[in-house]
Amino acid sequence: MNVTIWNENRHEKKNPKVEEIYPTGIHGAIADFLQEEGFNTQTATLDEAEHGLTEEVLDNTDVLVWWGHLAHEEVTEDVAEKVKQRVLDGMGLVVLHSAHFSKVFKKLMGTGCDLKWREADEKERLWVVDPSHPITEGLGQYIELEKEEMYGEHFDIPAPDQLVFVSWFEGGEVFRSGATFTRGRGKIFYFRPGHETYPTYHNKEIQQVIKNGVKWAKNTNTSKHKYGNAKPLEEIKNK
Repeated sequence: MNVTIWNENRHEKKNPKVEEIYPTGIHGAIADFLQEEGFNTQTATLDEAEHGLTEEVLDNTDVLVWWGHLAHEEVTEDVAEKVKQRVLDGMGLVVLHSAHFSKVFKKLMGTGCDLKWREADEKERLWVVDPSHPITEGLGQYIELEKEEMYGEHFDIPAPDQLVFVSWFEGGEVFRSGATFTRGRGKIFYFRPGHETYPTYHNKEIQQVIKNGVKWAKNTNTSKHKYGNAKPLEEIKNK
């Protein structure tokens, strides 16, 4: 499976704390544990030509993992539309943390994708609410993170096809933290944790969820359909 990890790679350059936690970038950390799982990984970042997402890269990507925060508006409309179309054509998409506000996710959801948030070093408990879902394979009843950024409802997204995780935060809020969607032939998994100043992507349970999400999002050679004017399959006998 070919997996591309996209990250705007701005926090790592601006904030020494983020650089200390993720010396090879958030994209590098995610690529490392996905590669350990046996995936063929590559990375792409905002400041590369075409943001690293050329036609060739996208055509050879089974699942795209997306992390962004500071520079959503710097992603060109052309690239965002190309990614959207690839998802509709069958590429899987795993959307992490603040990428809920990315152009790609908002285009695919058709809503504002806004939410409440707070940075207060508070505990997060992610409850598994669909233990039958393959994304929860290898997990217990919940994942507990000592410190994370709070995201709270209402989360302005369409009703998910399947809700996999619901978070509770120490300050009292709850949030739909793991949700799946289908668009065209593509499968999408949104997963909330991953604020840049916390070592969330070094957590083994979080890594397990992302590994499972990538496996789930891969298209399994589903049928392709032709649209538009169609010739009849059988002879039409006009009376």
